Parts: sequence; structure tokens; C-alpha cells
Amino acid sequence: MIALVVGLGNPGGEYERTRHNVGFMVADRLCQRVSSPWRLEKKFQGWAAEGILAGQRLRILKPNTYMNASGMAVRSLCDWYRVPPDQTLVLYDDLDLPFGRLRLRLSGSAGGHNGMKSIISHLGTQNFPRLRVGIGRGTFLRSTGDGRDAVVGHVLGGFAPEEQKLLSEVLDLAEEMVLGAIAQGIEKTMSLYNNREVNPRT
Repeated sequence: MIALVVGLGNPGGEYERTRHNVGFMVADRLCQRVSSPWRLEKKFQGWAAEGILAGQRLRILKPNTYMNASGMAVRSLCDWYRVPPDQTLVLYDDLDLPFGRLRLRLSGSAGGHNGMKSIISHLGTQNFPRLRVGIGRGTFLRSTGDGRDAVVGHVLGGFAPEEQKLLSEVLDLAEEMVLGAIAQGIEKTMSLYNNREVNPRT
């Protein structure tokens, strides 16, 4: 059962369409689907919405803490509503997956993602499901290595023109996977979707 979906990103217009905010983008779609407006909830340090999705009551959260402190918002909401970690699905960008590929997992490490590091620290466990949305490393990172400045520039940058053409399809697939996780469970959805990807047009 999934009771809470958390989309990760940074608040502010300058980050709105960046790779690092893809979790926010998926969360926005889910919010529209449940026909619930976002409410800025100070006690949760984020934007919250709730409604019925796939026949279940679902809460959706976008932390307003900036990425590196996302765990504060997640822990606040989980404590308030008594949502256990294994019912909390986190959506976030992943450098190690190519653009167009998504992976659903039951648990795992942060993999170098600061938002996930914060959530793991505040929840005190790695045992919560997550949907990783690939943003790739881009031509620049592949050719120059993984210097911190290069990585920050990549994740906080906008999608390349060829990625922009496919972004809607990627978000469609992410939304479909979240719906599957809610309706059918994580493991079933993993078996159905983890080999799918959105392929660049050639």
C-alpha cells in the first residue's frame, strides 16, 4: 500500500524546469489527477495535496526545504499522519540512469543523491520505495568526468532540446508507474515497467 507520494525538487522559478525538479513535475501531474490544489503547509515544510487515486486515499508532498533538507518535510508529514516509510514512495532524478529510463525499487541507498540522503537520515531507514527518473549524464559529463561543479551544472540545468521533445512521454510513464504502484503494488509494477523506456527518436 502507498499512502504518500513525495516528489523531490527545489522551490523557486529558477529551478522549475530543471532536471533536478523532475520529481516535482511528476507530483504536479498527480495533483492534477486527484483534482486537489496544492496547499503550502508550514507544519510539513512543503506543498501538500490529497485525494483518491486508484481507489485509495493518497497524500502528495513537494518539500519546500530545498533538495538537501527534503527529509525534514517528509519526516514531518509522516509523523503527523503516521505514515510508515514502506508506504512512502519517493520520486526523484537519477544521473546514473539514461534519460528516458525509469526504475522502481522497494529500497536502496541514496546513490549520491542529496535529497535521498536527507530522507534516509530523517526516516532512519533505507527501506522505502522509490521511483528513479533517469536524467543521464549528458555529453559534457561523459567527456569531462564527474567533477562536482560539472554535476551541479548538469542537474540544475534545463533539459536539452532533444530531451524536451520526449519529456512529456517520460512524465507520462512515471505517472503510469506511480498509479500502478498504488493499484497493484510495488513488486508487480516493477515486473511490468522496469524494462520499459522512452527512446530518443532517430
